[in-house]
Amino acid sequence: MNNKTKSIVALVCGILAIVVSYIPYVCYAAPVLGIIGIVFGAMGMKGTAAEGKGMAIAGLVCGIVGTVWSVIAISCVICTVCFANNVANALVS
Repeated sequence: MNNKTKSIVALVCGILAIVVSYIPYVCYAAPVLGIIGIVFGAMGMKGTAAEGKGMAIAGLVCGIVGTVWSVIAISCVICTVCFANNVANALVS
C-alpha cells in the first residue's frame, strides 16, 4: 500500500468518524474509525514522497476531531443515563 492510498484511507475514515459521531446508536463506531484515520494519517505522512501529504494531514486532523467529539458525546450519553437513573430511583423511593 503506497502513501497516497494510506492518505485516502485516513481521510475517508476521518470524515466518516466525524459524520458517524452525530448519528445515534451508530456513534459508538466513530472512535474506531477515528483511530484508524489517525493511524493511517500518520503512516501516510511518513513517506518521503510529497504525494498525498495534504490528504494525510487532513485525515489525521479529521480522525482526531472525530475521536474526541465521539468520546465527548458518548460520555454525555453515559452521564445522562446515569442521571436519569438516579432521578427515577429518587422518585420511586
